[in-house]
Amino acid sequence: MPHVRRFDHVGITVADLDRATAFFVGLGLEVEGRMFMEGEFVDTVIGIPDSRSEIVMLRPPDGGAGLELSSFIRPAHEPGSPAAMSTELGLRNVAFEVDDLQAAVDRLAADGYGLVGGVGQYEHVWRMAYVRGPEGIIVALAERIG
Repeated sequence: MPHVRRFDHVGITVADLDRATAFFVGLGLEVEGRMFMEGEFVDTVIGIPDSRSEIVMLRPPDGGAGLELSSFIRPAHEPGSPAAMSTELGLRNVAFEVDDLQAAVDRLAADGYGLVGGVGQYEHVWRMAYVRGPEGIIVALAERIG
């Protein structure tokens, strides 16, 4: 039976690639590469003939699992639910551990990104918040406190 070797990345499709990239770079991710993707390989894998997209691959400083942001040039992207809540089916958030939750929340608020709910604390171990990022992406930020 085959087994997963490692968790490589999560992909998120966005309309504004530069804005989404700036958001995640502001959180501390690093751009690993940026390129256009098209051709038989991509068309076969995603099942969309004659597609063309631009992607940015980001990784955390520790080199862990990456975040692939992609924006379609053709065909045009389909709008999602920018105000989706955690109960809506599908991928609902991408999560990061941060050093200082309040500083991260304050910096994002200064850029116009607000909390989905509030800052919660799980026992004396974690403080966590959901932030609504660009294009409605929910970003979970957690700080280990114990």
